[in-house]
Amino acid sequence: MVRSGLRALLVAHEDLEVVADVGDAAAALSSSIEHRPAVLVLDLNMPGELTALDAIPQVRAASPDTGIVVLTMQQDPAFARRALRLGATAYVLKESADTELVDAVRHAAAGEIYVASQLPAVAPVAGLAAREDNLTPRELEVLRLIALGHTNREIATRLVLSVRTVESHRAHIQSKLDRSSRAELVRYALDHHLLAA
Repeated sequence: MVRSGLRALLVAHEDLEVVADVGDAAAALSSSIEHRPAVLVLDLNMPGELTALDAIPQVRAASPDTGIVVLTMQQDPAFARRALRLGATAYVLKESADTELVDAVRHAAAGEIYVASQLPAVAPVAGLAAREDNLTPRELEVLRLIALGHTNREIATRLVLSVRTVESHRAHIQSKLDRSSRAELVRYALDHHLLAA
């Protein structure tokens, strides 16, 4: 019933299309691999052995261009911060899904961070991620690790990604920031206080 309601909410907008809906995090991961959607809406409390939070980095690794909207009843800002650090693009509370979910999906599709209006304490995290020339949270993580001197293989191990995915993130970062060398990326990270962050 919940999934049907969310589907109806989304398809009511002409610019949005629902390609699949599933009942647990493992199926959400499989569906993301199959469909490579622009956005995945992931309930934080989905049943099954694989938790939604565990699924986020796996979806990121399997489909790097998919924005992830976390939908939850959990209002603790710590959960929102953790979801964003793991690679989520948006965090929306179920109580306001009818007014905020569509906006969150559109932001996520554009690679922009969106945090529930009820969680102002998380806004600085979102602001940091959004201001860096549209770098995604995952790209910011990769940039920080590059600036700290980690190799692509070390970054892949640390973030549970493939080396190829890290290389893809690095290429996107260099393109977005118009920097081509490690030294330039380190200077950018230092200038924007990303290492301290």
